[in-house]
Amino acid sequence: MTKLQLNKKGNLNHLLTTEGLNEDLIFKIFNLADSFLNINNRDIKNVPLLRGKTVCNLFFENSTRTRTTFEIAAKRLSADVINLDIPSSSQSKGESVLDTIDNLIAMGADIFIIRHSQPGIPEKIAKHVGPNVHIINAGDGHHAHPTQGLLDVFTIKKFKDNFKLLSTAIVGDIKHSRVARSEIFALSALGVPDIRLIGPKNLMPDNIKVSNIKIFDSMEKGLKDVDVIMMLRIQKERMTGDNIPSEEDYFTNFGLRKKHLGLSKKDAIVMHPGPMNRGVEIDSEVADSDQSVILSQVTFGIAIRMAAVSYTHLRAHETRHDLV
Repeated sequence: MTKLQLNKKGNLNHLLTTEGLNEDLIFKIFNLADSFLNINNRDIKNVPLLRGKTVCNLFFENSTRTRTTFEIAAKRLSADVINLDIPSSSQSKGESVLDTIDNLIAMGADIFIIRHSQPGIPEKIAKHVGPNVHIINAGDGHHAHPTQGLLDVFTIKKFKDNFKLLSTAIVGDIKHSRVARSEIFALSALGVPDIRLIGPKNLMPDNIKVSNIKIFDSMEKGLKDVDVIMMLRIQKERMTGDNIPSEEDYFTNFGLRKKHLGLSKKDAIVMHPGPMNRGVEIDSEVADSDQSVILSQVTFGIAIRMAAVSYTHLRAHETRHDLV
């Protein structure tokens, strides 16, 4: 996967996963995202980096925040944007994903943003396309959601000074969460020494090979002195009926409430990638508190996705990116 993502010069050609990304490359993406943050304050919010390029949003799975922020990001980069309506497209008539991609490339598409319920589809497409076409994974099954992982750690960077001194907790359905996987690999690459996973035993992962992970089945023990609390929803769409916990019991045992904030450090931040289920994994009093940076994640998501879309294209082609 790492070789597929990077070109011969070590720059991103596709963004499929955070696994294998190194600290230097992540910070290059962060630096580019930083240059985009002030665009929100301009009267004209566009920059000409991708003028004349076509970005296709292919969301085979429902999305609100991710699809919207990718569309805003591409438009702010001055790209032409196509949002393919999957239910009314040739996909509904039996056309394969690769045939759909080939037809869009024949129409001049340059960059594809892919979300799919089946793990591995973005990788399959990346192997299929030529060197001048770029694929960004916007979420594939339970496997990966790299831009969400990157925007989450970018948010942490904005509120915390040094990744190498942080204690972080990810709480909830880790087993079925592509966000959690992407977050764990990104945090590990940035040198976070203490990554805690908190949740029911049957919702813990069994195949993430990262050495600095500790697993807890108690909020009281797991949240002790942490700097960052990342809450996750229960991924019901990826579970069988027997595995879905009672929402009431889940909130009692693993819902983040104000009393839990007293266990963490006083300046701990609370995060959630959305969609958020109040009263299930998080209490409204916490979600709307001064320690919550959930809306900042959404804002930073546009800048990170601008950086991801432009970096894969500009660095792959060694194009100037000093036009912001």
